[in-house]
Amino acid sequence: MWKPKLFKREEKILEPKEEYVELPAGAEQPKQINIMIDKLEGYSNVDKILKKVRDGNIVFVSIKDLKDSNMDELKNSVSRLKNISATFNGDIAGVGDEWLIMTPPIAKIVRHEAI
Repeated sequence: MWKPKLFKREEKILEPKEEYVELPAGAEQPKQINIMIDKLEGYSNVDKILKKVRDGNIVFVSIKDLKDSNMDELKNSVSRLKNISATFNGDIAGVGDEWLIMTPPIAKIVRHEAI
């Protein structure tokens, strides 16, 4: 049986509330780090490799061809890479007999882990 409503409720129209979200001060997207591969063909290539590292890239450097052809030039090139890398707080390490890895100041090479 149908009953008429004697007391009707007034429907309140709710206005949408504005919501604010607070972001932490350092909530920026982290900068992307690229990993690049390059070949050390001689002393003249050092500047090209260092530019990539200074731009914030991690660079794997192949030294195999230079090692097989001219050991003195390899030593001079690696020495220059080490010295300049140290001046801008980068890091450099040998990976096997044929590769070097160079990192910008925002990345460090862990040479051994404490177990």
